[in-house]
Amino acid sequence: MSSYDIVIIGGGPAGLAAAASAKRNGIDSILILERDSQLGGILNQCIHNGFGLHTFKEELTGPEYAKRFIDQVEELKIEYKLNTMVMDIADDKTITAMNRTDGLFKIEAKAIVLAMGCRERSRGALNIPGFRPAGVYSAGTAQRLVNIEGYMPGREVVILGSGDIGLIMARRMTLEGAKVKVVAELMPFSGGLKRNIVQCLDDFGIPLKLSHTVVDIRGKERLEGITLAEVDNHGKPIPGTEEDYTCDTLLLSCGLIPENELSRGIGVDMNAITSGPSVNESLETSIEGVFACGNVLHVHDLVDFVSEEAAAAGKNAAKYVQNNCTMGEAGKEIPIIATDGVRYTVPKTIHVNRMEDELVVRFRVGAVYKNSYITTYLNDKQIIHRKRPIMAPGEMEEIKLKKSELEAFGGLENITVKIEEA
Repeated sequence: MSSYDIVIIGGGPAGLAAAASAKRNGIDSILILERDSQLGGILNQCIHNGFGLHTFKEELTGPEYAKRFIDQVEELKIEYKLNTMVMDIADDKTITAMNRTDGLFKIEAKAIVLAMGCRERSRGALNIPGFRPAGVYSAGTAQRLVNIEGYMPGREVVILGSGDIGLIMARRMTLEGAKVKVVAELMPFSGGLKRNIVQCLDDFGIPLKLSHTVVDIRGKERLEGITLAEVDNHGKPIPGTEEDYTCDTLLLSCGLIPENELSRGIGVDMNAITSGPSVNESLETSIEGVFACGNVLHVHDLVDFVSEEAAAAGKNAAKYVQNNCTMGEAGKEIPIIATDGVRYTVPKTIHVNRMEDELVVRFRVGAVYKNSYITTYLNDKQIIHRKRPIMAPGEMEEIKLKKSELEAFGGLENITVKIEEA
């Protein structure tokens, strides 16, 4: 059985950034396990630009952004195994994995970083009635077919869901010669970035129908058409609002789910809102020495934030190993309460004495808010009251907590983050 100080599960943007950070923070014994045939994860099929503006101060495509971190891993001589599937993580952090070269094998790890990313919500999870014809794809599958495999899924397209991948595929299919007839969204707001709505729909005259969903699929062998209907405040279709569209392709962009089968298997405490692990200020899960970062933790809007978060996870994993498998004196655990429009926060709890001088707390709101305030309280004392012209569920928000301010506050019991109307 081989042994490593840190094993990182996932070789996408989160895993690569965590590995590079751990190496730069003094750990030499690092292994990345990646199930795909190459490093880079989902970025390899994201050939559009818009990546790297925060991290590298320039606009890159997905493969270009991934290549920057792959080069770092190569230069730092960090070991990795491709085409390797992790099957299980035991209580003592022994990892069971398999590939064609080594067969079934085990690895001992002092610390583990979970960076498995996320997957798309399937048609089966959406309960759309109708037959099961060819021509119904997740947006990410269609993206891989077009950008990597070189296949066109179809010529007349309807897209359900206005997540970023769906918006980007509306533009991509149009540029490849398909006719995108409509993008429908169940919610009364889009789940994607505002810039993607403008650049991918508005610029190409593609209509976006909010509060609409697919209520029927026609065709047995191949998709022939779909029926859209408006929904009420409870998401139920409103009779009499049905509209028929002929199409040979339906793309589903109805949300991303963090890949946490391994996390649940080892017994990590999960956050019901994010479907990812609950973590503290060190991005450490409820199991000591197991850290999480990137989209396996919570779905991000920008990959730059994934890399930033993963670098912190790698640094903290290195600290854990160097401190003889401890993060140091825990002290009191302070919960961060998300309420009044704030759906969740990452991290969910903090130990003030373990914090960096400044801690970034990221979160998403549950609705569209205009000219409102992000407000933070230490117990009942307001410390942050920042106005935001607009906040939407599709875009992450953040606050920054200062260690010195928390240490100076006597009797701290909780931290509350909420939205307050102007």
